[in-house]
Amino acid sequence: MKKLFYLLIALVASGPVPAQHKQPRIAIAGIGIESSTFSPALSTEASFLIKRGSEIYTSYPGFMQEGSAARQAALWFPAVTARSLPGGAVTREAYETMAGYILDSLKKNLPYDGLFFDIHGAMSVVGLDDPEGDLITRVRKVTGNKTVISTSMDLHGNVSMRLAENSDLITCYRMAPHEDAQETKQRSVEQLLERLISGKGKPRYKAWIPVPVLLPGEQTSTRIEPAKSLYAAVAPASARPGVVEAAIWVGYPWADEPRNHAVIMVTGDDRSAVAASAEELAKHFWRVRHQFDFVAPTGTLKECLDKALASKKRPFFISDSGDNPTAGGAGDVTWSLQQILARKEFKSPGGPTVIYASIPGPELIKKALAAGVGATIKAPVGAAVDNRYAPPIVLEGIIRSIEKGDRNAEVEVVVQVGSVHVIVTQKRKPYHKEADFTRLGLQPRQADIVIVKIGYLEPELYNMRTDWLLALTPGGVDQELARLPYKRIQRPMFPVDKNTPDPDLSVRWVKASDEVVLP
Repeated sequence: MKKLFYLLIALVASGPVPAQHKQPRIAIAGIGIESSTFSPALSTEASFLIKRGSEIYTSYPGFMQEGSAARQAALWFPAVTARSLPGGAVTREAYETMAGYILDSLKKNLPYDGLFFDIHGAMSVVGLDDPEGDLITRVRKVTGNKTVISTSMDLHGNVSMRLAENSDLITCYRMAPHEDAQETKQRSVEQLLERLISGKGKPRYKAWIPVPVLLPGEQTSTRIEPAKSLYAAVAPASARPGVVEAAIWVGYPWADEPRNHAVIMVTGDDRSAVAASAEELAKHFWRVRHQFDFVAPTGTLKECLDKALASKKRPFFISDSGDNPTAGGAGDVTWSLQQILARKEFKSPGGPTVIYASIPGPELIKKALAAGVGATIKAPVGAAVDNRYAPPIVLEGIIRSIEKGDRNAEVEVVVQVGSVHVIVTQKRKPYHKEADFTRLGLQPRQADIVIVKIGYLEPELYNMRTDWLLALTPGGVDQELARLPYKRIQRPMFPVDKNTPDPDLSVRWVKASDEVVLP
């Protein structure tokens, strides 16, 4: 396929283009967010970065830049994309507004030969099941059934039958953490171009297999087994003659919806090859289900702090996982920070150096901007959204730095309380790069303990740590799934139901999008 793709790219880029190789007309659209229904937070339109027209290309550095092979191979019509940090469920008003932006923009440049549907797959919308399935159905009503849609997703997304039916090509990341995000999107675009330019069009077969497993990303990281070997099997399954693409979705565990479970999906032109790849991956997934475990040693916050203090390894990282904003947590739960500040070891400025990232506190930010660096400040922080576990904390300490301009946080203030350096933000922000700290005057490599609201450590933090523990703390993305009040997921579901019986892992053949009757 690769050779054919580049041959065709060279053909259409060389011009003049023969009539049989006219450049296809391709649109780009999508909404991406991972949203927890177990968090009281709500995501509004203001939570999203909305891009229109040519500014969408900036989301795809490299393979979609001006002059790239992909750009030259087609006539592109980027419509509207919306992307947010993970958070709470999206309000119905925000969803309808953003969907309207997409549909109105798509109507302007009809017809389309193809559409690159760039989504996450774990969006929850208040009062609406399967938002991505709803959105692609609405898109189909505008573009028509003949348009070839290539869907690119996060492996923590959910693939409903409706999404599967309306997608002609579909793929997701093969790595967690998602170091292959751009590679996946590029693969999705290249497959779409190859099918359009070659004239092959939509793959003849789509296999879909639900697997009754629902696990957090922290137990399915491809850094460790069994996910490492499971996902290593995806590329060979995709390379089988007659197969276009194979993919595994682990699903999103912090939303209580019927579509939330693992899925294997394979597309291609050879029925037996497609079925073989799909069933092999599904059986592999089910076979290793008991082997999934956390990507790092776990414990209560107290246990993690005790071990970090007893260790000589520095910096020692602790994940405050229950309120992780990169998974959908509100980001303002104060329970962990309350416990940390109460520790006698951290009461003195000469105690072990601790960095805590982070907690929103607009009132403190306002006072800090007026007081300036070096001043003593006293103001409440946190628990404005999620106060189920602890109330706001009145933080009293010395302002060590103030920085403005971050797209997510807007304003960041470092307040030293004893030996703890607390990063307070105007708006919630995940901290996953060294520069996130150093720009604030903090030196995480020299700190004794770095505590971050995160699950598995993103690559830069992972490479920086000398040791690491994952604290099982409370919040909207609680890692202890048995504590979550599921009411609507399909049951039985492993590991929520320990004795889940062996499922039927045979292929469910998915309707071609041409056969779908649109409402």
